[in-house]
Amino acid sequence: MHFVDEVEIEVHSGKGGDGCISFRRERYRPRGGPDGGDGGRGGSVIIEASESLSTLLDLRYRRVYRARNGQPGMGRDRYGAAGEDLLVRVPVGTLVFDAAREELLGDLDHHGAVLVAARGGAGGRGNIHFKSSTQRAPRTAEPGGPAESHRLRLELKLLADVGVIGYPNAGKSTLVASLSRARPKVADYPFTTLVPTLGVVAAGEHESFVMADVPGLIEGASEGHGLGHRFLRHVERCGVLLHLLTWLPGDPVEAGVLVGRFESLEQEMRRYDPALSAKPRLVALSKIDLAEVRSLRAELASRLAERGHELLAFSAVSREGLPELVGRIHAALHP
Repeated sequence: MHFVDEVEIEVHSGKGGDGCISFRRERYRPRGGPDGGDGGRGGSVIIEASESLSTLLDLRYRRVYRARNGQPGMGRDRYGAAGEDLLVRVPVGTLVFDAAREELLGDLDHHGAVLVAARGGAGGRGNIHFKSSTQRAPRTAEPGGPAESHRLRLELKLLADVGVIGYPNAGKSTLVASLSRARPKVADYPFTTLVPTLGVVAAGEHESFVMADVPGLIEGASEGHGLGHRFLRHVERCGVLLHLLTWLPGDPVEAGVLVGRFESLEQEMRRYDPALSAKPRLVALSKIDLAEVRSLRAELASRLAERGHELLAFSAVSREGLPELVGRIHAALHP
């Protein structure tokens, strides 16, 4: 399945039904009076967050949503039927913007959260409401209220406890796969992860957390280079960031290379949103089953300690260090 995290749609509510002008025409009641009923309200377009969805893909194939109009009122005090509301379901974590004004209309951040995206028009009153002592036979009724139409931009931000960040090929996908049942695509070329992958990680007998492997960064990501803002958008909602570092084939076997990548990625996040720097973060060295990576561990730990970060280390292949890593993540989530 393709992952879709942004889409534009049109929503149109239903028009309210017109009120009715009618008079009783019954034998033996020559002065029967007005009996025109009210029109029904128009249907609304309602957006609802559902935890059963993980993508906005369905909305990409259907861009226009129309609710039904209300029915007009009728004689004999009969009211028109209301137009049926139209429910549009989206994943939890969806932001809804007015596309023209770029105004945030709602943040559907929990299951069952709803937003009335286009409110149906009110039903018009029939002439039964306009009878008075001076107007016994009113020939007045209200038209139904107008429909609303809006162009909306929907943007999905993943709701994950832990965001796994790092340069391409740092081992993010492999880590999520080894700790959960998620099966992301894993390969040895940049940007294997083109879409975020979520996995549920057990952290004890009755506790767990959600870990998101999000697309890799490159220098200039805050300006949109590489996967740019598509990556950074999902980092915003994570409670803890796990920054992965590793040696890649072809690199010099020098700790300074990894320190440079660490500082570059941190700088990109600060440029995108300074608030990201305030998020709790852990730093881990992946692939320590490789001799080249293991040889860098001591110097890298020392240089990161100078910057206020403790270095954790693990291997998703041999599973060395994984229990300790899960324990530290859980502790960071529950300080």
